[in-house]
Amino acid sequence: MSRPHFQNKLLALVPSAELEILYPLLEPIDLPKGFVIATAGEPIQYVYFLEQGLGSIVSVSRQGQKAEAGMFGYEGFAPTPPAVRSTVSFHDASLQAEGYGYRITIEALWAAMDRCREFSRLLARSSQNLATQVSYTALSNAVHQVNERLARWLLMSHDRLRQDEFLITHDYMALILAVRRPSVTTALHVLEERRFIRAERGCVTIRNRSAMEHYAQDAYGLPEEEYRHLFP
Repeated sequence: MSRPHFQNKLLALVPSAELEILYPLLEPIDLPKGFVIATAGEPIQYVYFLEQGLGSIVSVSRQGQKAEAGMFGYEGFAPTPPAVRSTVSFHDASLQAEGYGYRITIEALWAAMDRCREFSRLLARSSQNLATQVSYTALSNAVHQVNERLARWLLMSHDRLRQDEFLITHDYMALILAVRRPSVTTALHVLEERRFIRAERGCVTIRNRSAMEHYAQDAYGLPEEEYRHLFP
């Protein structure tokens, strides 16, 4: 078969011989905003490889409180538990920006992993990088100001969406930052006054990415550095 052109970076790195095994198992799928990939406490049926779009991984307490733990896009896959033969998700995962991609049943994924050594290694590396991202989200939530945390999130979203303008509500930003909505409004005003972004109702436009990276300081960059190391 002629090799497909993947935007998903992980699929693009699968060797051609292994792709002959894997590709027939992949189902193309449109992923509208709000599409549920996994639900906390429920069995996982499919693993998704985004070609385009932005996904959110949300931790949910027993009392129903929520906070974003991580995000994913075309750089990897979700949910990650099936990569270690687990069948249950402990997070909610859904699309926050519409896109499309491929999905595979976990049974087919495991069959492919048994036959495709490099594909299995790629899944492991991607899972490791997501774990690093989640740990730095926890660190950032503990030590950085809301303005810096919002700058970090916008930079990470920009990495995955590959466009300067994206739709996002104040309510969702309050969820991802685990703060009240007025704190989000204040943080947006700070970033806008510095001309890093332009914020309109339900829409944020990146205006000066490099300056916002400098402003975010060590809130952004280390998981991204690890990604470059794992996927040179």
